[in-house]
Amino acid sequence: MANYRMMPLNDNVEEMFIGPFGSSLKNECFVPYEKAYCMVYEQKHAIQKTMNVETRYVDENKYNELKRFGIHGGDIIVSCRGTIGETFIVPDDAPFGIMHPSIMKIRLKSGVYNKEYFNLLLSTRLKKHEAEANGSGVKMAISATALGKELFPVPTIEEQNKIASNLDKVTHTIDLCNAILEKLDLLVKSRFVEMFGDPQTNELGWNVVNISEVISEKASNGFFAKRDDYCDDGNVSVLGVVNIVNRMYSNLEALPRTNATNKDIEKYEVKYGDMLFCRSSLVAEGIGKASIVPENTPTHILFECHVIRLPLDLTKCVPEFMQVQSTTDYFRNQVIAQSKTATMTTIGQDGILKTNIILPPIEKQKEYYDFIKQTDKSKSAVKQVLEKAETLKKALMQEYFG
Repeated sequence: MANYRMMPLNDNVEEMFIGPFGSSLKNECFVPYEKAYCMVYEQKHAIQKTMNVETRYVDENKYNELKRFGIHGGDIIVSCRGTIGETFIVPDDAPFGIMHPSIMKIRLKSGVYNKEYFNLLLSTRLKKHEAEANGSGVKMAISATALGKELFPVPTIEEQNKIASNLDKVTHTIDLCNAILEKLDLLVKSRFVEMFGDPQTNELGWNVVNISEVISEKASNGFFAKRDDYCDDGNVSVLGVVNIVNRMYSNLEALPRTNATNKDIEKYEVKYGDMLFCRSSLVAEGIGKASIVPENTPTHILFECHVIRLPLDLTKCVPEFMQVQSTTDYFRNQVIAQSKTATMTTIGQDGILKTNIILPPIEKQKEYYDFIKQTDKSKSAVKQVLEKAETLKKALMQEYFG
């Protein structure tokens, strides 16, 4: 980062403070849209960085009581509870509203900062605070008073505009790549419906069978190791829930490692044809979500105890076909109906094995597999561009903000 003039943040803001006391804005204070005077800006706006989230409202009396905590277009809001330090520039044309107690507002003085530049600078500064707090074992808390005393660089507006523009171009490339990947995923699902119809209505009259009829071995739960047993030089890698939900292929990158016996490896090692299900989730929507182990998976990768494995019979079904079917409402509704909720939502092997599936001829499934592989080639090309753009953005962030 260049040798810029440093100034206390307080010198360059008109307003900076955290929202009202929680007792001033309880759940009973919110009103339906029909009775609304203004919206409430909340932590989810900062975290998701969009106005397109479910919005809550207050009436005119509550607004008048809390109008000191007003939000206008151009303000920067910061999440201050739970997920801390996420920032969002409120769009200039956004409706006025008031702050929720869980956010901080920063309103910059005119002419000092390019808002996009400052938002990136602020995000970087807050991430450093979070890293330092986590490293010290102290829970991070954002204090507007302390933040206001910190020295922030103040480049010329011309330099700020250039930095913001450069990063905006790279961010646009990243967003575009992610949008293309999302559309390719939707294309795979759309092609499933084109070829096989909706499994719920089964208008094409495919055979309906229990999922147990397409597995080659018994279902099983995975490998258990204590947290303290994980180590960088372990002889096996371990797939957990985070590696299998919301994806077609299980994510094999940067897996934790531990040591396992030859017997454990023989019992829990994964291969192409294994379908892995999440068997415990904090939210019901996550239960029973499944991915498949990719082709050409290296040896010595095990699945852990919060995962259920169904080894598929490759003479009867294609794993990619099965994975996409597992995302349909037909399959998901069956899984959720078999789950149990206490502190967490769980499902056992018996619950998964009670589900039914449609089973078109294997030749038809292989035709779908060929389509997926063509799509994967397109995704691979996009991911290469995405990886380069993300690497460039990290380098620029380091150069500009240290």
